Amino acid sequence: MKFRLMAFSLAAAFAAFLLLPSSALAAATGSWTTAAPMPDERSEVALAALDGKIYLAGGFGDSGHLLVYDPAADKWEKRAPLPRMVHHAGAAAAGGRFYIIGGYRGGWRPVAHVFEYDPGKDRWRERAPLPTPRGALAVAVLNGRIHALGGVGQNGRNTGAHEIYDPATNRWSKLPPLPTPRDHFTAAALGGRIYALGGRIDGSYARNLAANEAYDPKSRRWLKLAPLPEPRSGIAAAALGGKIFVFGGESILGTFYRVDGFDPARSALARRRWAGRFMSSRGAPRPEAPTRGTMRFSRPSPLWAARAEGPGDPRRGSSAGPSAREAPTARPEARPSG
Repeated sequence: MKFRLMAFSLAAAFAAFLLLPSSALAAATGSWTTAAPMPDERSEVALAALDGKIYLAGGFGDSGHLLVYDPAADKWEKRAPLPRMVHHAGAAAAGGRFYIIGGYRGGWRPVAHVFEYDPGKDRWRERAPLPTPRGALAVAVLNGRIHALGGVGQNGRNTGAHEIYDPATNRWSKLPPLPTPRDHFTAAALGGRIYALGGRIDGSYARNLAANEAYDPKSRRWLKLAPLPEPRSGIAAAALGGKIFVFGGESILGTFYRVDGFDPARSALARRRWAGRFMSSRGAPRPEAPTRGTMRFSRPSPLWAARAEGPGDPRRGSSAGPSAREAPTARPEARPSG
């Protein structure tokens, strides 16, 4: 499988970003710092922030352990392993528990598994399965309930499934589907809405999207908002200070080293827009090689006066560009990834 984006660094930046102390957010410009490396080298992981720590599970290169990072101590520890190994899963924290939702097993078979982790007992248990098995989905939590959006279904094509899980009742319900079915996108909850951002069609990053759609639970409707500045997939997002930050991403030309921010309240709906500096795609495709780096990002000022580029990668892409579909094995017909 070919990777241009170090998936853990991107995802860890998202979670660590949510946990930074306020003093670290005061800088007029965004900045990156390097934290303790994770114990295992892996990619395509699932993670979420819970009670001031980062919980990370699954992925390629998974040793089987749940990994927990404490930003205050800058230290990782290994916890009880997932009952089943998955990659391209969704993750969420709700009600003091950490959840792993869906993903792929046995290569590229979408699954409906839902696992709940109790930090106090260091124990996993299986919960009610997803109504629609899928991998490379996006997950967000709103009002204590978990929204599972889109992804790749059992037919190998995108699904617009939008299903919500209530941890209190251990039940799933169906909601209005995602207007633009896609995978390898990201989701964030902000201001009582769920935002679905970017992604790709049927696993091909030659078919990246700039879509920005928001679900309003009060009206049970999806809204189309200002698109991302560039079509991107394999991205991560964080909501903070009334804004949504989007990190990194992939395209057929290479890896994006950029951070963009969206302010839903900036003006009227039609004028809601993004702020950010284009950070050119860089980095050649390379064989699967998960990274151990953990990156923290300090947000720009509330006025969006500045942005911060990622730490960067000295590699350069070839003029021919990467294949539009990535595969985890030597078989070109295998499911795309990355």
